[in-house]
Amino acid sequence: MKSIVILASGSGTNAENIIKYFEKSTTASVTMVLSNKKDAKVLDRANNYGKSAISFNKTAFSNGHIVELLSTLNPDLIVLAGFLWKVPSAIINAFPDKIINIHPALLPKYGGKGMYGMRVHEAVVENKEVESGITIHYVNENYDEGSIIFQAKVQITSTDTAEDVAHKIHQLEYMHFPKIIEKVLND
Repeated sequence: MKSIVILASGSGTNAENIIKYFEKSTTASVTMVLSNKKDAKVLDRANNYGKSAISFNKTAFSNGHIVELLSTLNPDLIVLAGFLWKVPSAIINAFPDKIINIHPALLPKYGGKGMYGMRVHEAVVENKEVESGITIHYVNENYDEGSIIFQAKVQITSTDTAEDVAHKIHQLEYMHFPKIIEKVLND
């Protein structure tokens, strides 16, 4: 059985979707959820499915404690699902090509430091884009610059608000992210 560890910062709807997707799988399961926020809703969501879930602070993330924990867990894949901190090179080096992220835009557009969540959707609307989407990519030392694994697009209309775009993007995330995780694990 392959092991998935999820890192998330917020409410955890994508994390919950991934946990549910792999609940009945005979090939992989989510073994732990880690959050950089002690009050993140994702921790409750993980616990509701019987998954181990812990929070950590910036010091533990940068001083090697989290890389030690991850090394002990030895996951086949580390999935960033709404995780907002830059991953330290020690973790990237310890898990080469085993860390993936989902970004709520068609990279390289609307990527980089500070581009997440509603900030991305507001920029898409402000720039009158006719499409947006999701990008699933490997994580490297730079925000949103790792090799692209998968992209899916959705049309944006001139009347769409940032909230409308967010809803469309969430639907793409829920539909594709677990399937792409499974494909990466099986490749």
